[in-house]
Amino acid sequence: MPIYNAPTKDIQFVLHDLLKVSEQDIEGFEDLDRDFTGAVVEEAGRIATEVLHPLNVVGDTEGCVMENGVVRTPTGFKEAFEQMKEGGWTAMDCDPDYGGQGLPYVMHTAAQEPFVSANMAFNMYQGLTHGAYSAIYAHGSDEQKQKYLPKMVSCEWTGTMNLTEPHCGTDLGLMRTKAVPNGDGSYKISGQKIFISAGEHDMADNIIHLVLAKIQGGPEGIKGVSLFIVPKFMVNDDGSLGARNGVACGKIEEKMGIHGNSTCVMNYDEATGFLVGEEHKGMRAMFTMMNEARLGVGLQGYAQAESAYQNAVAYANDRLQGRDVTGVKNPDGPADPLIVHPDIRRNLMDQKSFVEGARAFTFWGAYLIDRAHKNQDADADGLISLMTPVIKGFLTDKGFEYATAAQQVYGGHGYIEEWGMSQYARDARIAMIYEGANGIQALDLVGRKLAQDGGKHVMAFFEMVKTFIKENEGNEALKKDFLEPLKAASKDLQAAGMYFMQNATKPNNALSGSYDFMHMMGHVCLGLMWARMAKAAMEALEGGASDTEFYETKIATGRYYMARQLPATSMHLSRINTGGDTVMALEAANF
Repeated sequence: MPIYNAPTKDIQFVLHDLLKVSEQDIEGFEDLDRDFTGAVVEEAGRIATEVLHPLNVVGDTEGCVMENGVVRTPTGFKEAFEQMKEGGWTAMDCDPDYGGQGLPYVMHTAAQEPFVSANMAFNMYQGLTHGAYSAIYAHGSDEQKQKYLPKMVSCEWTGTMNLTEPHCGTDLGLMRTKAVPNGDGSYKISGQKIFISAGEHDMADNIIHLVLAKIQGGPEGIKGVSLFIVPKFMVNDDGSLGARNGVACGKIEEKMGIHGNSTCVMNYDEATGFLVGEEHKGMRAMFTMMNEARLGVGLQGYAQAESAYQNAVAYANDRLQGRDVTGVKNPDGPADPLIVHPDIRRNLMDQKSFVEGARAFTFWGAYLIDRAHKNQDADADGLISLMTPVIKGFLTDKGFEYATAAQQVYGGHGYIEEWGMSQYARDARIAMIYEGANGIQALDLVGRKLAQDGGKHVMAFFEMVKTFIKENEGNEALKKDFLEPLKAASKDLQAAGMYFMQNATKPNNALSGSYDFMHMMGHVCLGLMWARMAKAAMEALEGGASDTEFYETKIATGRYYMARQLPATSMHLSRINTGGDTVMALEAANF
């Protein structure tokens, strides 16, 4: 059976050595000292390892079952969900006015990682609820907040987001789900939604569906989309549950992975719904939910790679195959362990350097969300808006890549289900698709985010990189291995941006290079994180840190990323500079 141990020491390193959370001028951060965050992270890690991880394979093998319209989750899920609720893990960063703990979002993120690594499918039940909470919290009326949020914060009621229909996914302007006014402020919602995570299950008393639909007579296309609260059970004025609403699960989707999550086809048959926010402004409200979800999905990408990596390391140390070409390392055995071989080391270092860089990048994104929301910081808001498609797209692409790389370490055993490695690859694969497929993330980045506010935020990012390099250019320990590679990669990224500007009249040139640009930017972001982490580790060593091995390992891992991974920006720039002609050369009939 696969193993998992929460990387609590590294999470603490990112929070305190890198982000220095307790020193930040953000409301609530002053309470985030090492003892407090350590207690939270250690307990989250314990629950992940002892409670959630043993259920991961159970969820994968049993899946969810629907009988007579009732969906049963896998054995043990219901009891584990109760533990999560009782421990307050579903309410960490939620508003105390509705029963939350009011902690910063970065602490929610730090606790979520072990939960996702241990059991991604399980954690989606509370994850989607958190997103639905955020949408209602930001856009709902006071009455709606009082009515729904306390029970959603506690996860007595869970939440969903309903966007996709059989004939439309990304192009939501094509949706057919309709909303007809009842005359009393409510609406009749009719239509079918597919791929609805946690759409129906047996772990909550009620499910609050957030549904996109078109009010009859509204504008055509995406401008006519509105957002509605559609509860599974109607909620009475006193908060008790009333009659069953006209919404039902048609079937559970048969999927490649995340079998423990009930991904449903949802049928709405004149179900009663309540408008969230303004008519025809549904996408604005839904994006509150989706942007948060996209950071969470980026986390899913590297969190699955983390679990797969841990198992690959254990296998590489245990499995005896061949002899070290430089001399026998296991003279008492018939062969040396796999980990002595350079190609296995390369594979593991690829995984390790990605996961640790991705963790830093994601936590930094969460920190920006806190700064934007708590300090009303428009610059932080613009920067996280720019980074969101990179966090989602790059980290899930690479997360899947390295989950399969971990599988490769096992050789043939990686392809055999009893070893558990295929589940990481299968579960990680969906993260590249949902919450906006990664091609859409790349188009969003290049087509919208680069030019947002006149290009202010991407220029601020370039300036951030430039300033870090300039401030530390006298640090000889950083210069050659970290600052010079970062400077070269940043210049590649700026050159790509300049190419897009110079070819503004030829949109296919930019769109053909958008995916490469997303990966370029991902590499530069991780390069910046690694340079910052290396500096922090060096400072810790200079300050007499007792755990010298941890900090020296951190620096060595960073050197690997800068030397072996970051130069990929040059390849991506070369691709971008070829333009769109080769991409668009064939007629559709010739594919």
